[in-house]
Amino acid sequence: MEFTKSSSLLEGFLSSLSMILVSEIGDKTFFIACLMAMRHPRLTVYLGATLALAAMTVLSALMGVIVPTLFSVYMTQLLAAVLFLVFGIKILYDELVHKKVEDEESEDEMAEAAAALRRHDPNDPAETGSVGSSMYASAPARRWRRLLNPVMVEAFTLTLVAEWGDRSQLATIALAAAKNPYAVTVGGVLGHAICTGGAVLCGNLIAQRVSMKTVNMVGGVLFIFFGVATLYEVLTMQHGIEDTHKIPVKNAPAKLF
Repeated sequence: MEFTKSSSLLEGFLSSLSMILVSEIGDKTFFIACLMAMRHPRLTVYLGATLALAAMTVLSALMGVIVPTLFSVYMTQLLAAVLFLVFGIKILYDELVHKKVEDEESEDEMAEAAAALRRHDPNDPAETGSVGSSMYASAPARRWRRLLNPVMVEAFTLTLVAEWGDRSQLATIALAAAKNPYAVTVGGVLGHAICTGGAVLCGNLIAQRVSMKTVNMVGGVLFIFFGVATLYEVLTMQHGIEDTHKIPVKNAPAKLF
């Protein structure tokens, strides 16, 4: 039993981690962190964006936990499998059939991120505050001001809004419904932390060196793999249920023990 639990935890963790790593590179939240880090302190941007993504991961995992209470385990697993397959097929279809220009998608994401930043200009004096007032503020006030400074709030807010309804959020909900939600949460938060760190430190270099077509292809295959694996679990579960119903009542104790 302990081995099974450990395997389930590891499976949920690795599935969530790999899913986030391949789906967040080149995403809108990736470029938001990248663009903000070019104009503001990297650590501040990183903390704001990572906190937002961690909050969204926890919320998505909770939603994944709630789903099985509304549907049977069989239906929940089946819905998760269908969702993974739809995501994977759509990604591969867009790359292979539409034959779009390789950088078009990343340019669209970059444009949306830049537009979002223009709508939230932190250079407004009302937002940044004056230097003189901060010099005479008390120590607790300065600590709170550093924690809730406009740049961090902006990074948190923009990332939170951009991530809501995103493909990775829906995939996290499906993973949490199909696998161990605690492991999915830890893997998702770690994956977001790694991707955001890459965006803040060397976002431009990653965007130039890593082909978005390759990332999308890997992501599509990974989603399909998750879908097939979950569908296999569903079919195995259904087969076990049918076998259980076939056991005669008088022989049930002998079969069970």
